Amino acid sequence: MQLGINLGYWGAGMDADNLAVAKEADKLGYAVCWAAEAYGSDAATVLSWVAAQTERIDIGSAIFQIPARQPAMTAMTAATLDSLSGGRFRLGLGVSGPQVSEGWYGVKFDKPLARTREYVEIVRKAMTRERLSYEGEHWTLPLPDGPGKPLKLTVHPQREHIPLYVAAIGPKNLEQTGEIADGALLIFPSAEHLEETAIRHLRAGREKAGKTMDGFDVVPTLPLAVGDDVNGLADMFRPYTALYVGGMGSRKQNFYNQLAQRMGYEKEAAEIQDKYLSGDKAGAAAAVPHELIDSTTLLGPVDRIAERMQAYAAAGVTTLTLAPAGFTLEERIAALRAGTQALESAGLA
Repeated sequence: MQLGINLGYWGAGMDADNLAVAKEADKLGYAVCWAAEAYGSDAATVLSWVAAQTERIDIGSAIFQIPARQPAMTAMTAATLDSLSGGRFRLGLGVSGPQVSEGWYGVKFDKPLARTREYVEIVRKAMTRERLSYEGEHWTLPLPDGPGKPLKLTVHPQREHIPLYVAAIGPKNLEQTGEIADGALLIFPSAEHLEETAIRHLRAGREKAGKTMDGFDVVPTLPLAVGDDVNGLADMFRPYTALYVGGMGSRKQNFYNQLAQRMGYEKEAAEIQDKYLSGDKAGAAAAVPHELIDSTTLLGPVDRIAERMQAYAAAGVTTLTLAPAGFTLEERIAALRAGTQALESAGLA
C-alpha cells in the first residue's frame, strides 16, 4: 500500500505551509500529492506550482470538476500537466454537487452517471491524439451543420496512458467507476464498512468490463492526527464531519449524509443534518458520534495508526491518502513523518 497526501483547497490561509508539506512528502517518498477545487482556487494551477518545486511525487487532481470544463479542455490540461511534471500527473474527475454545479457553473446537475461516462470517453479519446469526433446525449463533437471539424491534440502527453480516477460515493457511481476508470477517489471511508459501501460496487463494475481489481487503485482520503488523546484528536474533526454530513448539499441530495446512513448512522445523520441546516453548527458538530469520526480518520499514537493502516490494506485500499492535521507547520510535518513510520511498522511499506 502506498501513501499520498491531500492538500485540500488552496487559499485557506495555509498556502506556504501546504507547499512545505508537499515538499516534505516528496522527500519522504509519498506516492502522490492531490489538490482539490470547489469554488475558490482551481486545482490545475496549484498542481503546476507543486510540480515545479518537487522532484518525484506524483500530482493529482482530486478533483477537476466536470461541470467546470469542457472535456477537451480537461484533456489539454492533463496532457500539459503530465508533460510539465515529467510524467507525474494523475487525472481525478468528479461531478461535484448540485449546489456548485448549478449555482457556480450554471450547469444542470442531471444524469450525472451518463454525463461522467461521456466525459471520460471524450477525454480518453482526445488524449490518444485521434481526431476528435463524438456523438452522445450531452456532447456532440464537432457540432453538426457548422464550421467545426474534427481536430486532434497538438501536444504529446509524456505518457501514452495518464491514470484516470473518478470520485465516487453512491453505489451506482462506484460501479460505473470500476467499469470506466483506473482508480476511485473515496471520502469518509471506514475500513470496517469499505467492502459493503464501496469495494463490492467497484468490483461489480470491473467484472462488467471483463476485468478484476488487479491494477485498480482504491484511494480513500483520511485526516491524520498524531497523539495520545484519541478523544481530543477526534474532537478536532467534529466541524469537518458535521459540514459534510450535515451541510454539503441539500436536505434531499447530500451524498455524504447518505453514506453515513449506509454505515449504520441513520438516526445520527438525520440529527446532524437537521441541526446544521437550521443554523446550529455547534450542535451538529456535537451530534457527530465519536465512532463515526474515529472510523473515518487516523488518530492516536503511531502503533494505533499502524493497526488502522493494516485494516485499510486488508479491506482493499491500494493508496492511502492522508490529510495531515495540526495547528502549526511543524505539527503537520510531524504527522507526515508519523504516517511513514506507521506504514513501515505495519509492514506495508
